[in-house]
Amino acid sequence: MCCAGSEQRLTCADQMMLFGKVSQQLCGIKKLPWSCDSRYFWGWLNAVFNKVDYDRIRDVGPDRAASEWLLRCGAMVRYHGQERWQMDYNHLPTGPLDKYKIQAIDATNSCIMSIGFDHMEGLQHVEKIRLCKCHYIEDDCLLRLGQLENLQKSILEMEIISCGNVTDKGIIALRHLRNLKYLLLRDLPGVREKENLVQVFETALPSLELKLQLK
Repeated sequence: MCCAGSEQRLTCADQMMLFGKVSQQLCGIKKLPWSCDSRYFWGWLNAVFNKVDYDRIRDVGPDRAASEWLLRCGAMVRYHGQERWQMDYNHLPTGPLDKYKIQAIDATNSCIMSIGFDHMEGLQHVEKIRLCKCHYIEDDCLLRLGQLENLQKSILEMEIISCGNVTDKGIIALRHLRNLKYLLLRDLPGVREKENLVQVFETALPSLELKLQLK
């Protein structure tokens, strides 16, 4: 996990591996008694999972650090040249840090949130992102995606499904992804101006295949 070196580095790696295992187990819990206390606890815990460690990004590179963040939050990644999805934090591939470049992200049922999106700033090869049933995804997340220059160039496909906190404002921000070829929007109750969305994307991205499955 951390580069070979001092004993402190090895200890850091062991701690991160344990943290990954615990976080996966917690993200896998589907039902809990709902109360104010449990809501605040999960909100705090998910914020911990999303916290950006800029030293870690510097030490291992953006793709490795983003992989750790995404898997820690219950998402999956697929690397260029590979067909298999990576979903186990503790079995992320080892080897040269510049070898594994994220090509696709599937964040279905994950707890990624806006405070973690700085992990994506250095990613240069992401072509597809799927956000499905992501309770913490909101307009700020999509605004951030639209602002990242590397993603503006690389992203070709996006799917946004059953993300209840997303509104027209966030979707419209995706017009800055200038190479976007396919966008699926499904079950987004916060998106209300479908005709306006169509006009915006027809103007900004005339070659985009826009699929709307909205009420």
